[in-house]
Amino acid sequence: MLRPRLLPTLIATAFACAAPQAFAALELIATGSLSGAALDKSGLGYQLENGTAANLLGGMGSGLAWAGGNTFLALPDRGPNALAFNPLIDDTTSYIPRFHTVAMELKANSSGSGLPFVLTPSLQSTTLLYSNTALNYGSGALGTGSVAGNSYTLGSGAPVVNSANKFYFSGRSDNFGSGSSSNALNARLDPEAIRVSNDGKSVFISDEYGPYVYQFDRASGQRTRVFELPASFAINNLSAQGAVEIASNASSGRITNKGMEGLAITPDGKTLVGFMQSPLAQDGGDGGRYNRIVKIDIASGATSQYAYDNQIGGKNFNSSEILALNEHQFLVLERDGKGLGADNNAATKQLRLVDLNGATEVSGIADLRKQSGVALKTSQFLDIRAMLNAAGISDANIPSKLEGISFGADVMVNGVLKHTLYLANDNDFLGAVTPAGGSTASQYNNQFYVFSYDGNDFVPQAITASVPEPTSYALMLAGLAFFAGLGARARKQPGR
Repeated sequence: MLRPRLLPTLIATAFACAAPQAFAALELIATGSLSGAALDKSGLGYQLENGTAANLLGGMGSGLAWAGGNTFLALPDRGPNALAFNPLIDDTTSYIPRFHTVAMELKANSSGSGLPFVLTPSLQSTTLLYSNTALNYGSGALGTGSVAGNSYTLGSGAPVVNSANKFYFSGRSDNFGSGSSSNALNARLDPEAIRVSNDGKSVFISDEYGPYVYQFDRASGQRTRVFELPASFAINNLSAQGAVEIASNASSGRITNKGMEGLAITPDGKTLVGFMQSPLAQDGGDGGRYNRIVKIDIASGATSQYAYDNQIGGKNFNSSEILALNEHQFLVLERDGKGLGADNNAATKQLRLVDLNGATEVSGIADLRKQSGVALKTSQFLDIRAMLNAAGISDANIPSKLEGISFGADVMVNGVLKHTLYLANDNDFLGAVTPAGGSTASQYNNQFYVFSYDGNDFVPQAITASVPEPTSYALMLAGLAFFAGLGARARKQPGR
């Protein structure tokens, strides 16, 4: 199974006016969608604190990873929190983080009209994430109150399906203990990116709450390893309310809801590259210019840091995802928060090409505003908005939160072998759970876009082993060894 070798030669294309640095033969070849209103494969037959079904599919495009052939892993974030029901915990729930295994069937379009391929995604399984050692959960001691005339009582944040050796992670914001946000025993988890190990047996997932980078067994969902991140990424004053947490950590650490957003794995499978969504507080915080990229040697756990210049056209952007092209070049997804889901028109949706070669290692630099070293400069790889516009997709219908990017298998396009790049959106469970007051933004699904391209400078990641699909949660209760779970996604606060 081939993985794309990318970096096409820079040439003028049909999109030259809108995207002056577009690369050779980039083309939108297919789109597809999955409704978030369906149920996932977890078998979780109960309701969350806000009344949402625990097995609601919801959103699933916060992260996207190719696992060989037509198999992809799609990642929700912390669960449905679009419904106002409990401000003490930012309307989060004890939703169990999970990933979905999705088959992406890509077939030539024989209709004679439209895009050259038809993409049909189908959900295959759901895998719930857990620890075999006890985790820290909220006790419910924050109290009671009411929202819009509806009273609430805050109970324990522990998922009701916990058992003696399965302690599930949760999206609820009060699921933490004492100490800094780097405490790996905290149950709260807000997954944002996923990558597959080269042997196909593990997945690596990054998180915003810590920030954390964890390794999980792909078949069972059990956490098997914690990667220790630089202490300067953590915060010391934790709160179940994001606004309070931000105000209490104004001088150092990650910005609440804008932690480890992106994650890449190099083609040799030896290095993870994590990406902070916004600059750390000591580097200028949200709206600052220099995000930190952290490289993690998987074997030793050793880390190194680099500054990423997120400025495009004089404006600083938060960053959504990172994808390795080879050992030193990466694609970074930059976007605004405009478009479908925000009830306005998309303006900036781009893939930027960055190169670590020549960049300064900045672990010893306390404030990148004062000393950024040699930062990673970027050039435009793909103007996503222009490409979708050219295919007849208006700015109002481009998802506001494009977040997941992945390579896929090669395909034949008009008799020429092409590489593929998949793009997914995070719809924050909109379309599955309607926000209070209603919104046209509540009427859209999980969207997938497939691009083809030429080029032979990229190194493919070799995923060598297939993994049996996990069984459903219901079957596990009947006595099977493994189960999988997935469900509803969270409506995140702006930028998440």
